[in-house]
Amino acid sequence: MPATVFDPPERFVAGTVGPPGGRTFFLQASGGGRVVSVSLEKVQVSVLADRVNDLLDAHAEGTATEPLGDGDTGPLTTPIEDEFRVDTLSLAWDPERLVLAIECHDQDPEEADESTVSTLRVVLDPAAARAFARRCGKVVSAGRPACPFCGQPLDPTGHICPRANGYRR
Repeated sequence: MPATVFDPPERFVAGTVGPPGGRTFFLQASGGGRVVSVSLEKVQVSVLADRVNDLLDAHAEGTATEPLGDGDTGPLTTPIEDEFRVDTLSLAWDPERLVLAIECHDQDPEEADESTVSTLRVVLDPAAARAFARRCGKVVSAGRPACPFCGQPLDPTGHICPRANGYRR
């Protein structure tokens, strides 16, 4: 399958659908009348935000990396239908263009036949990449609060806390 490329996108955001504890995470790119959504795990969104920030800190010296305002706070564009579930993420810094490239693959491109790999490629300038990473962090932290004793997520009805010998907290 060919790669879907947004260079640059009009909009690239992380978002969720569903209540805390049952959320599905998405990355959504749009531009040129196209909207592409891919689903992924919460931990992938969290790690992606961390690595984008690390890469910008290491390579984007001398370029404006601070987004203007609060960034994009709008909801995902509907209808939300994922093109594929992300298996592998990759990041690259282009020193000539001073842009960050994010690739989402449905299979590991190193292990699969390249013609069967679905890929979403998004190219962002440093300020857009920093805004994207901040939104990822906000989306991840908007879930269930953590138990103050064990750190596991708390449901509205509480949970069985291992630090309380199995008693409900």
